[in-house]
Amino acid sequence: MADTEPTEEETPDGLLGWCLVANVAQETARGESGLDIQRGTKHFPAGALLWIPPMRWDPGWGRWHAVGRHRGNGRRYVNMVVRADDLENFRVKGVYSEGLVRSLNGYDHDPAAPRTLQNPWTRERAQSWADGRNQLREGIVIDGQRHPRISVPNPPPAELQVGGEILHLAQYGTRGPHYSRMPPPLEWVPET
Repeated sequence: MADTEPTEEETPDGLLGWCLVANVAQETARGESGLDIQRGTKHFPAGALLWIPPMRWDPGWGRWHAVGRHRGNGRRYVNMVVRADDLENFRVKGVYSEGLVRSLNGYDHDPAAPRTLQNPWTRERAQSWADGRNQLREGIVIDGQRHPRISVPNPPPAELQVGGEILHLAQYGTRGPHYSRMPPPLEWVPET
């Protein structure tokens, strides 16, 4: 995704660093098998801008540390752990606010240097992460067995060739695409 902000050579006045940002998805899946669809998340409304600092610790598979303005109090920044699947439209933005720097730094914030990001993104690294998330691919299941190293785009193709054999899309749901080695059954058409 192309970024419209100035390049490194044209650094604007007041820029404190670069950060990966994303919006909260309009619809998020909750509940058993993701069948309960909600607008936004419990803590952030749909479309809210979240700033994603580089990971200092692992909050769990598919979860990221994020900073944003809370649904109930839109003035202060809050730190939360959010599901990566609840985010969309990843891009890179410049950080200009000392309050945002304080929240992005978390416990590592140094009051003696309030305008210094302690663990900053480089613009190139953040753009690489944004491009990777915007072109998300899904791992597949072949005859009931998950194959995480084989991935397909969303939506998945009806037929997939892997290792010389053709796989057929059997089902596609919240758990990802399921492929089968058996071709789909032929549809019976009555003779006229």
